[in-house]
Amino acid sequence: MPLTLAFCSLALLWLRESITLADLLRLVMDDHVPYLNAFKEFPEEMKMYGSDFKIFRVQSWPKYEDIYKKMHALADFIDLPCFPDITEGSFLHPNILCMKYMMEINLPDEMNKWTCKVIKKIGVGETDFLTLHPGNKSTWKVKYDILAVAIIIVVLKILFLLDDEYEWLLANYTEERNKKNEGCQIFDIRKWYMVVKNILDVEQKKYNEERIRRLWRCEKPLLYSASEKYVVLKKKQMVMDLQRQFRTLTGCLELTEKRKTSLFQFNWTEESTKKDCFHGHSLGAFLQQKGDIFTPLNRDYWLCSVKKCKRTRSPHGRYNESDFPHTYRFVLDLFSFLLRVPPYLIHEEVSTIEHKLFHSKLHMKSRIFKIQKKS
Repeated sequence: MPLTLAFCSLALLWLRESITLADLLRLVMDDHVPYLNAFKEFPEEMKMYGSDFKIFRVQSWPKYEDIYKKMHALADFIDLPCFPDITEGSFLHPNILCMKYMMEINLPDEMNKWTCKVIKKIGVGETDFLTLHPGNKSTWKVKYDILAVAIIIVVLKILFLLDDEYEWLLANYTEERNKKNEGCQIFDIRKWYMVVKNILDVEQKKYNEERIRRLWRCEKPLLYSASEKYVVLKKKQMVMDLQRQFRTLTGCLELTEKRKTSLFQFNWTEESTKKDCFHGHSLGAFLQQKGDIFTPLNRDYWLCSVKKCKRTRSPHGRYNESDFPHTYRFVLDLFSFLLRVPPYLIHEEVSTIEHKLFHSKLHMKSRIFKIQKKS
């Protein structure tokens, strides 16, 4: 079944559909794509017996990294040719994906200019970089969704630093400016944090409750042989009776409706959230103009990792929550929930982008340190 998902993901990538790997896995978790006990969906003429159940009886959720690795291994195994080019008009291009995720987490539209600048600066928007070449081992295999959210986080750090101090100083300044009602509303990161956190907490609670309520066992009993039919059916009836009694005692109704399929999990339209939509807010107060060039007021930047870690090491060891500011962790957790991936995967991609973006400065600092050490 994980290999089937990898094949589906390859097909979506070949057709350049507007569904990323993270979207596909979320559709699986929301029961829109048959995965857990998939044989329930088979027609009557496809009855299963014996060891065949072991193939289609899945007892765990698919993991992003696992499906991603299988996807590329499968492309190499069946010797696929170069995939269709991913250009600026393709949904999987980081310019479009960044815009999509910024809309989803309620960030100002003006941030799109800065994500595009970062994409151009580090060269991750080039067709040769984005297009999958299964036979070329030297090409960097791109995680399109994780790359896009990592770019957004880097831009947030460029503008607001996210060190648990500077962004709240800017929030105080923004609050005073907005009280004077000087034209367009200025983006208030503190207010954004409170609004998004409240929505995230509600959605996270719903998600956790759905996971707890999920019945991993199939409704139809699995009969590996005729001799065990009586025992299996009796156990199944006892389980159903106990569940019914428990729901009656707790007053918990059985959920039968599935979540509606959508590429967006949050809705921030003006009609639905009234004054809580930040899409049209301005970032001008955080920029300084020199001629026709705008630069951020913030002149500092802290790196997620000073030294680039080797990919062969365990990724879990590179992200320790206690080592990072709360605001940065919140943004990681927000995107982690949207993509259904562990935070360390996003953090690793942020570190990679930072080392591409600030490579020359890091190289200069290391040279100065070596010279001082020699002297």
